[in-house]
Amino acid sequence: MSKIQMKTPLVEMDGDEMTRVIWQQVKDILILPYVDLKTEYYDLGLKKREETKDQITLDSAEATKKYGVAVKCATITPNAARMDEYNLTQMWKSPNGTIRAALDGTVFRAPILVKGVTPYIPTWTKPITIARHAYGDVYKNTEMVVEKGSKAELLVTKPDGSQETALIHEFKGDGIIQGLHNLDQSISSFARACFNFGLDTKQDVWFSTKDTISKKYDHRFKDIFAEIYENEYKDKFEAAGIEYFYTLIDDAVARVIRSNGGYIWACKNYDGDVMSDMIATAYGSLAMMTSVLVSPDGVYEFEAAHGTVQRHYYKHLKGEETSTNSVATLFAWTGALRKRGELDGLSELMSFADKLEKAIIDTIESGIMTGDLYLISTLENKKKVNTTEFLEAVAETLNKSLNS
Repeated sequence: MSKIQMKTPLVEMDGDEMTRVIWQQVKDILILPYVDLKTEYYDLGLKKREETKDQITLDSAEATKKYGVAVKCATITPNAARMDEYNLTQMWKSPNGTIRAALDGTVFRAPILVKGVTPYIPTWTKPITIARHAYGDVYKNTEMVVEKGSKAELLVTKPDGSQETALIHEFKGDGIIQGLHNLDQSISSFARACFNFGLDTKQDVWFSTKDTISKKYDHRFKDIFAEIYENEYKDKFEAAGIEYFYTLIDDAVARVIRSNGGYIWACKNYDGDVMSDMIATAYGSLAMMTSVLVSPDGVYEFEAAHGTVQRHYYKHLKGEETSTNSVATLFAWTGALRKRGELDGLSELMSFADKLEKAIIDTIESGIMTGDLYLISTLENKKKVNTTEFLEAVAETLNKSLNS
């Protein structure tokens, strides 16, 4: 079979640890034999970020703007322990946060459902899509350690040079402080992305935050969503037979647990980070979730939303066998290839992405799966395989589909 040709490169962002190992295997086993792959490659592994003082992360974001579609491997966001492990000169910020800020998009995450894996919430018969705002809050924060006896104030210098201050706290003992910000333009883009996605997928949109406590910051989100909905989307939603509503995040959690799924739950940046992991785990596995960042000007970045699987990587380095779930990484690649095909008018590339996704699901539903799914699957004839064996089983399923 001749390889599928591409017109425009994907931006390829490599990552860290076990997911980096899987990244190469996915390409070698399931993409390069079938696609004449064109990518502009960026190594976002922590060593390269340290070497370039994180410039490579900024460069990858600019390349994504240029080419329109990117695919990203999981990366390390360093903590104090990683500083020593990798001999870092500073605690580099999350690459995801840097890229999301540059693209100013919304992250949409949805679980991948397979037969034999019953959600921990048995009423969830349809996927719940998390729409996560991808700018600001703790991911663009400024923070300081504060000494006893200090006074912290919020100071804003206005365009005319006048200043407005507000007392934050007078510290009777040592403490900490951080400053958060957001932008009306970014919040508006977030709202429109959620409403458009709701219309495209014919799903209700729920938005939740905590405006009763954060009466200016969170309330700003609520007001912007309400204004855009009333002025631009209300009639379209009513015509489509779908609903938008706002509720406090604690009430939203209660509603989600009692629901059947099948809607978009829009969350601020940190809330979406936490809730998407909760949703993924409750549906079965963190590795069974799609994730795509969509910018207001139509740029797409597909990623594996979980971590770098550090524990498995250390086993891999010792030569021990691992059984690491690669589905999220695979779906990042299929999503990017499909979108590249769609934008370039390459139906063959889009069809390949569809067939690869079906081969992944069919392989799992035939009983061949990695350890995380093996532990929770109710299939009778299930078989636990290692990391590489799973990818090879998917390739076998895919070849049967392509040959037929």
